[in-house]
Amino acid sequence: MRFMSRLDKERREVGGGEGTATRNGVFQYESVISIESKAVRGVRFAIHRMSFGRRMELSRRVRELSRKAEFLEAGTEMHEKIEASILAQEIDAMYLHWGLLSIEGLIIDGEPATVLRLLEKGPEDFTREIVSAIKEQCGLSEPERKN
Repeated sequence: MRFMSRLDKERREVGGGEGTATRNGVFQYESVISIESKAVRGVRFAIHRMSFGRRMELSRRVRELSRKAEFLEAGTEMHEKIEASILAQEIDAMYLHWGLLSIEGLIIDGEPATVLRLLEKGPEDFTREIVSAIKEQCGLSEPERKN
C-alpha cells in the first residue's frame, strides 16, 4: 500500500496551496477545510489539511499496519484475506481519528455525531465519504484511497 506521496507529477495540489491574499499582501491559510456532505444532505464536516508535521505523524501511525496489510493481501489463504480486510478498516478508522475535526448537522441516536459515534453507529456511506476526503488531503489517488 502506497500512501502520502507528493512526488507524482500528474497529481494535482491538494490542500497545500489554497489560501487568500489580503489587501496588505499577507497570505491567509486555513489549516482546516469544511466540506458539505454528498452522502447525507444538510451535513457538513471539517477535516484537517495536510501539513509537514501532520504527514509525519500519520505516516508513523499507518506505517506498520500498512506493511502487515500488504503482506496479508498477497497471501492465498482465506484467513489472510480476512485479516487484511480488518487491517484496512483499522487504517481507515485511524485516518478518521487523525483527520476529522467536527461534524455539523448530524445526530446519532439522539446525540451529536463524534468520531467514535460515527464509527460505531453512524451511516457507513458518510463515514467512507469522510475517510475519502481525508485521504484526498493526504494526496492519495482514487485507487490508493480505496485500499
